[in-house]
Amino acid sequence: QVQLVESGGGLVQPGGSLRLSCVASGFTFSSYVMRWYRQSPGKERELVAAITSAGGTKNYADSVKGRFTISRDNEENTVYLQMNSLKPEDTAVYVCNAFGFPRSYWGQGTQVTVSS
Repeated sequence: QVQLVESGGGLVQPGGSLRLSCVASGFTFSSYVMRWYRQSPGKERELVAAITSAGGTKNYADSVKGRFTISRDNEENTVYLQMNSLKPEDTAVYVCNAFGFPRSYWGQGTQVTVSS
């Protein structure tokens, strides 16, 4: 079946870095736009970053531009989110999304907590 499995979350101090990974299986990964969303209590779900199927175009939320980098490896069916200069307001559950037609797929999420 289709699976999106995130990893790499955890507790990090402000200014620190984490790299999230999302490994996909059960569908043609290279045909899908991949996205990272985040959700924290009391806030709307936010699109953090997106990358086109071949990796040629990337988009970021203004709140993470210059700090986060999305990338993908289609041979490994994996999308990454490198997060640098982390701030407490980055604390959230980060969820991997495969966007396509007619279906999209969602991972289970991984918790990122930025705190001293």
